[in-house]
This record gives sequence, C-alpha cells and structure tokens, in this order.
Amino acid sequence: MGKGNKVEFLVAMCALITSVIAVYVAWDQGRVMRAQQHGSVYPVLQIEGYFNTNNDNVVLGIRLINSGVGPALIESVRLYAGPEAEEITDMMAGFSDFPTSNDISWTGLAGRAIAPGESVVPVEVRWPRTEVNRNAAMTAAASAGEWRLEICYCSVFGRCWETREIGVARADRVASCTPEDSDVFSRFGEQVMASSSANPVQPAETQP
Repeated sequence: MGKGNKVEFLVAMCALITSVIAVYVAWDQGRVMRAQQHGSVYPVLQIEGYFNTNNDNVVLGIRLINSGVGPALIESVRLYAGPEAEEITDMMAGFSDFPTSNDISWTGLAGRAIAPGESVVPVEVRWPRTEVNRNAAMTAAASAGEWRLEICYCSVFGRCWETREIGVARADRVASCTPEDSDVFSRFGEQVMASSSANPVQPAETQP
C-alpha cells in the first residue's frame, strides 16, 4: 500500500468513526428527549378508600387522585374482594345490611381522562347516622376494606400501568390496556336508578 493509499484509508476510517459517533449521539439525544417527554406527562393514580362516622352521616366511598404530571387515560376498571379475590359485579349486595334511606353518588371511570391534580369519587354512599346500626356500618366498612381496585390506565404517549391496591399509589407497568365501555361503578349506578324506578318514593299523606 502506497503512502497516498494509507492516507486515504486513514481519512476514510476517521470519517466512518465520526459518522458512527454522530449516529450514537443523535440516538442518545433522542432517547433522552423521549424520556423527558414521557416524564413530563407521567400520570400517577392514587386510590383512597374512606369511611366516616364523625358527623351526622355515615359515609363510605372511594376517591381517585392523579398526583402525577400528565393526564391518566382510564381504559378498564375491575373491583375484587375477599380472600379468593372474586370480582365484584353487584355492589348493591355490599350495602344490603344498610337502610334504604341513603344518598348515593357515582360516576363511571372507564374511558375517562383524569387531569393532573384532579380527584374523582366513583362511588359514595351516605346514610343518616341515626338510621344505621353501628355493627352493620362496621361490617360494611370491613368488607369495603378488602376491596382491590384494578385500574388500567395509560399516558398520552401510550405507556400503560395497572393499579393493584386501594391506598397505594404504586402501579405496575403493563404492555397495554384493553379498553372497556363500562365499569362496576357505572353498572352500580344503573342498578341504583333501576331500583329507584321500581320503588318510587311515595308522597306523604296530608292531614285533613
């Protein structure tokens, strides 16, 4: 190999090495930018169960809070309870020991987007404290304490997580979520509405 060929070979090798370094730097910068993008829209759903008897009402409910920095796109919701982790499909049965004079509020979660800092109460039930047997109230609270709410949610970039326990913000990464049109809370609301329609409140009789 002549002297000129050696110089050309070295120049070519330097150009190749420079190109490889440039490609690596571009890839690394892209990776860092993607990580920053994902971090800037990272949702963190925290689920809280609450039970209160310190006022005029007995209150039982669940609250969701997005304590992350990006919207949480909720795809599916499942509620489990008991040592066998059976899925709850009829929430009405859990309140069978309570008087019917209650105030129930609910909202479906599947298909909903929860903004950062937003809180949502998917279900809350209130009873006048004077009309609820204390033992029944404590039994219902203990039963609700065994609930396990699994919510599969995603970020706007398609990264997904699934919650495991009520009262724990940590969620497991999953490859994807299977979207559902309804959830246990929306079905519970439908049951309440159907029950109210089947048993309308009768007007009080007027005294002559």
